[in-house]
Amino acid sequence: MKKILAASASLMMLAGAAQAQTAAPAAPAPEWTVAGNVSLNSDYRFRGFTQTNYGAALQGGIDITHSSGFYVGNWNSNVAQDLYNGASLEMDFYGGFKGEVAPGLGYDVGAIYYYYPQTGVGRAELETVTTKINNQELYLGLSYGPLSAKLFYATGDYFKTAALATDLYGATNSTKGTTYLDLNYTQEVNGLILGAHYGLLSLKNNNQTNLTMVGGDALPKSVGDYKLSIGKDIGAGYILTGAYIGTTKKNFFGTDIFAHTAAGKSAVVVTVAKTF
Repeated sequence: MKKILAASASLMMLAGAAQAQTAAPAAPAPEWTVAGNVSLNSDYRFRGFTQTNYGAALQGGIDITHSSGFYVGNWNSNVAQDLYNGASLEMDFYGGFKGEVAPGLGYDVGAIYYYYPQTGVGRAELETVTTKINNQELYLGLSYGPLSAKLFYATGDYFKTAALATDLYGATNSTKGTTYLDLNYTQEVNGLILGAHYGLLSLKNNNQTNLTMVGGDALPKSVGDYKLSIGKDIGAGYILTGAYIGTTKKNFFGTDIFAHTAAGKSAVVVTVAKTF
């Protein structure tokens, strides 16, 4: 009996080896991949400043990536009409190329266009403000481990800051050439996703009498924003994140184009997000 079992075991091992030798090779990684994302947020903060008048935002997008490193994508969010001259939706379109310049040292170069459907229509009290708000930027980023840095350069009037000032207060110079430096640290520790961020916006041609902060003070050349966050995977691919967000000058931008209320007040923002 033992001999029969041993012989049977030997035959099974030989058969298994033969099958392994004739098995088809593993399928290669696909050239193109598609990923989506959706999130619900207690506030939409862009570079530290609320875009929804401190209200909630539903956001989502899609990314298409090629194995060469080329990518394109779209991201969307509701925004406050008072801030975007009648628009209630922001649509971002971007594309670029990413890869490694050395083992562990990544790069990301591309362009992004911020589009606001129906902007410029406004309401009765804004009927003289016909400027259509948009923005376009080039960017270059580097990453190493948990650290990343990205520099954005506005190729036109920064979110039509100067054009809106022209509509409201008289002629002004373009803010083309405005830059934003985005610094980030992200690390997973004991199941928690820890994050830290600092950004610095440098507004071109800021020293114009018709460009002022909320309250009428002269607009500084630059403003910083910061964020400390803690995230947790709560199951089924959902990530719950709490972040403390603030700015170095809360009055730098307002919650509407007339700059009635400071948009950079410090607050905790809660987000539930999922990728698929």
